[in-house]
Amino acid sequence: MRVGRYPLHHGTVGAIRSLGRLGVPVYCIVEDGFTPAARSRYLAGHFRWPTTGREEPAELIDGLLRIGRSIRGRPILAATDDEAAVLIAEHAGHLRAGFTVPTVAPGLPRLLATKYMLAALCEEHGIPTPRSLRPSVRDEVLDGAERLGYPIVVKNDAPWVRLERPAVPNTAIVSGRSELEALVNSWPQMPSVLLQEYVPRERATDWIAHAYFGSERDRRVVFTGRKLRSWPPQAGVTTYAYSSSNPEVAWLTRELCSAVGFRGICDLDWRHDALTGEYKLVDFNPRIGAQFRLFERADGVDVIRAMHLDLTGRDLPAGRQIDGRLYVVENLDVPAQIAYRRAGTLEGAPRPCRHRELAWWASDDPVPALVGGVCSAAFGGRQLLSGKFGGYRPAALTKGGPCI
Repeated sequence: MRVGRYPLHHGTVGAIRSLGRLGVPVYCIVEDGFTPAARSRYLAGHFRWPTTGREEPAELIDGLLRIGRSIRGRPILAATDDEAAVLIAEHAGHLRAGFTVPTVAPGLPRLLATKYMLAALCEEHGIPTPRSLRPSVRDEVLDGAERLGYPIVVKNDAPWVRLERPAVPNTAIVSGRSELEALVNSWPQMPSVLLQEYVPRERATDWIAHAYFGSERDRRVVFTGRKLRSWPPQAGVTTYAYSSSNPEVAWLTRELCSAVGFRGICDLDWRHDALTGEYKLVDFNPRIGAQFRLFERADGVDVIRAMHLDLTGRDLPAGRQIDGRLYVVENLDVPAQIAYRRAGTLEGAPRPCRHRELAWWASDDPVPALVGGVCSAAFGGRQLLSGKFGGYRPAALTKGGPCI
């Protein structure tokens, strides 16, 4: 389940394939029958429900329960965006009438998905994170940026504000005062915005952790890997990454989730600051991450399979992640490669790679890639014609998106 319009969402396709290949019946909520997810051969059925993200929770809960009751048994309800994760946690008591869901403190996913509250939780529990400020008036934006120093990261404080009063279309890196002043002057009213210290790429490496935390210690898995490229550059969705065991990142992930009592699937972004030697938590998504198929164990377990095993009462065997798996989001990594090459920061994965996982293409399930290509080709053509693959400019590179 997701809230809002995301027809081109490779994480959803990955989840359908991961469980569907094992014979698990998978159902999906889609905008229409022509979305890539709706065309997967591994999908048992789909429900056309084009939500906007502006619905009242009661409307969403009623719609979900109608869907849940139409499926035999008690299907597991899995969120693929933060809004859905928050909705499921805060209304789990009602949703359990039709679904199986992880047991998590009702208000916790909202806290973790809110950037400023995440920073406060990290400070409380001794988890390193970039310095952050949440200004309440326009003058505090410029003053706060001066204290943190340029370049500075500008984020919407919570994902659900992007529809009502977004500060930026997506996370943005602002290089100086004049650029920030132009951004502030473009706001009709003061949005809920977060300013965050920027750790320069020249002294940093990006890491990701995907995990599932069940109610017992033997029902938990943590995967780690290196993020090499993203779109938009340095501030967007992962487009090129490889799995690599990092005990410190795994330990920090377990420490934070244990300290706050998180249960379920999560996706964390970490940035290693070579100047301080710390791994700093940049983002916490309390749901399935779009690139979760980067990670797998030798026994085939990934985070969504781990959740399915746990919530259906079966054992989750011990095992280690497979290192050297490469993950590529084909449509988004093309512009990302161009941007990173022009910036002189293009990196390649170490050789040899044990397996390359493509977000869209699969020889046993080719139709989602073909359908997705129709949308992404149109987006890529617009970007190539505009010549905006160079340095990261918030207004240029984050306006719109790949058929979202």
